[in-house]
Amino acid sequence: MTAVSIPNERTPMTDRPIIVFDVNETLLDLETIRPTFDRIFGDPAAMRLWFANLITYSEALTLAGVYVPFTDIGAAVLRMLAAAREISITEADAAELTDRFASMPAHPEVPAALRRLRDHGFRLFTLTDNTLAISGRQLEQAGVIDLFERRFSVDETVRRHKPAPEAYGSVGAALGVAAQDICLIACHVWDTLGAVAAGWQAGLILRDGNAPLDVGPQPHYVGGDLDAIADQLIERYPG
Repeated sequence: MTAVSIPNERTPMTDRPIIVFDVNETLLDLETIRPTFDRIFGDPAAMRLWFANLITYSEALTLAGVYVPFTDIGAAVLRMLAAAREISITEADAAELTDRFASMPAHPEVPAALRRLRDHGFRLFTLTDNTLAISGRQLEQAGVIDLFERRFSVDETVRRHKPAPEAYGSVGAALGVAAQDICLIACHVWDTLGAVAAGWQAGLILRDGNAPLDVGPQPHYVGGDLDAIADQLIERYPG
């Protein structure tokens, strides 16, 4: 897909934005946690239902003014879904999910695409709802942690989960960068929606199971994988 044009007054063509990446599913393959859900629930839809509820309740708690760490919400949602089906979750089940979630591999194109962006002069960062410890373990095991200049976690800053505007604002404040000079790359519409509403640029990766939403703030770049988004950014901001 082609990039959506951005008004020049918002984004000077001569300056590259810094790039901030979502981590879970955007960079890392969420499908690798599916075996845990298949074993526990025997339902191919269970993993996606769990992840959707994890996002729903992280946002609901944030709207309610209550902060709970992302991994704790994930464990609670697992127990909630199991209870609704009269399934018991053991400590071993929860530990297995935590371990799989913390060791998801990168999508195949991600390492090379990140290096290509960095080699073209883009500064790379991450912003996650996970704790820094979990995201650090994820990115280290995926072999890409060294490609990021700095990693941000809402757990360490505003303690409000994305897409709360404070989550995005905290990154700009920490780096001393104006909102229009930051671009979020994510594969979830709720994340790009929040970023654009906060004044950022945004790129939406259409990973399997994700699609655009034709209402609300729209991403500036759309593509099937990180290579496609990188192509658009490099074309817009040539060396």
